Amino acid sequence: MPVSVRTFQGAEEAERALAASRTARYFGGGTLVMRAVNAGDQAFDTIVRATDPRLRQIQMQGDSVVIGAGVTMAQIIASRDAVFLAPVAKVIGGPAIRTVATVGGNLFAASPYGDFAAALLALDAKVVPVGGTPVPIGDFLDARDREPRRIVLSVIVPRPRDSRAFRFVKVSRVKPKGVAVLSIAALLPTNGGRVSGARVAYGAMGGRPVRALAVEQALEGHTLDEQGIAPALSAATEGINPQTDALASEWYRRQVAPVHLKRLLLDQRR
Repeated sequence: MPVSVRTFQGAEEAERALAASRTARYFGGGTLVMRAVNAGDQAFDTIVRATDPRLRQIQMQGDSVVIGAGVTMAQIIASRDAVFLAPVAKVIGGPAIRTVATVGGNLFAASPYGDFAAALLALDAKVVPVGGTPVPIGDFLDARDREPRRIVLSVIVPRPRDSRAFRFVKVSRVKPKGVAVLSIAALLPTNGGRVSGARVAYGAMGGRPVRALAVEQALEGHTLDEQGIAPALSAATEGINPQTDALASEWYRRQVAPVHLKRLLLDQRR
């Protein structure tokens, strides 16, 4: 089936075109849509894209950085304002993929993809849909499968006050650019040497990135040493429902999650 491409200057125009056709798909960076085209996906016959410059901007807004949904992983790596996210962007695919993979596309990537979205979840980012108001990323991820036809304009990401408080690890069988068996992102602010207000998120441990609420609760008021993190490790997969796929079984993911969580919390990542 032939596929037509419609290009719009404004993101709002693109969203209206997308909403008007059940057989249209939005083109962010192409890593998801073009794979479907090459696989002969018959579910759509139109690709909608936008050249709106807002989609490609990275700019500071108070203590946060606003990242356009069309910003690529390569742009994140090169940005001084988003430098805290560079370690995450560097493990998204290989160099060629990072020149096209976008922040917005990662928000819609099905598990086991979506490592960048897990990092945004740990950082308590907000998602700005075209023509809408910012929504917490957790709410966005919960609703994304019910509202797949919305276009994201940007994400608003609070910058960590202490860059050392934000940590990320991606665990894969193939180095350096394999698909994640799991990924862990954690924001670990401390007060007087004890964790206060931690946010921990997993990627590839469910249908979409999820917060490890039991881990967060177990860390509260504790120190980041062997004794202090022991309750969090015991709760590593509490309330989490890992999937079984071609990369790993549910059992395997449950077994390795506390191992890598421990390394992350003790800052012993390799």
